[in-house]
Amino acid sequence: MSINAINLVGRAGRDPEVRYFESGSIVANLTLAVNRRSKNEEPDWFNLEIWGKQAQVAADYVKKGSLLGISGSFKLDQWKDKNTGENKSKPVIRVDRLDLLGSKRDSINNESSNNQYSNNIPF
Repeated sequence: MSINAINLVGRAGRDPEVRYFESGSIVANLTLAVNRRSKNEEPDWFNLEIWGKQAQVAADYVKKGSLLGISGSFKLDQWKDKNTGENKSKPVIRVDRLDLLGSKRDSINNESSNNQYSNNIPF
């Protein structure tokens, strides 16, 4: 038996990069920052790849700082560098489910960074 499942909750590190294909397919790529338990540690960053209807939702509603929940699977993108011929790779999470966890008010507070309660969150 093998299982390749990843569930994460974090904030979008940037607006999604969206590409539309002649076939009608759509893909959205973005990064997700996931905090560690200790506030003194740097967050972990993940590259996300979202296809289809979920990609359109990301394109329409996700902005830098949006609180997201994702479920997906790990994959390793591999390619050959065109300039150097060197083999390259990048870990990516292929998102199967995207949940928008924050409210519109949360988005406004993230953009203004003046949320007086943000330092009092107990987790």
